[in-house]
Amino acid sequence: MIFRLSYYNETVEAELDAWPVGLRARFRALSVRMEEYGPNLGMPHTRALGNGLFEIRAKAEEGIGRVFFCTMVGRKIIILHSFIKKTDKTPKRELDIALTRQKEVISNEL
Repeated sequence: MIFRLSYYNETVEAELDAWPVGLRARFRALSVRMEEYGPNLGMPHTRALGNGLFEIRAKAEEGIGRVFFCTMVGRKIIILHSFIKKTDKTPKRELDIALTRQKEVISNEL
């Protein structure tokens, strides 16, 4: 199974590139595994949030990062949004950004 990973836009990719080195390395390792084995790596690496939205759960010495993504027909994984967690619960604002982008990606795909 080969999946193709792409980003919602260049800003999303640049934000991930600006993550601290340990978190960035963890995200890259998980994304390589997703390209080879598919997006469902299971807990604690990935988690389904419902309605076709998923998260990558990156953890390193520098903190905890979350990357929201969705999958599309043709074995495509679209990275929608990322952030570094500061609280235990995912902020609604961060989730809303991902959901809005997911709707846009799906409507452009139809």
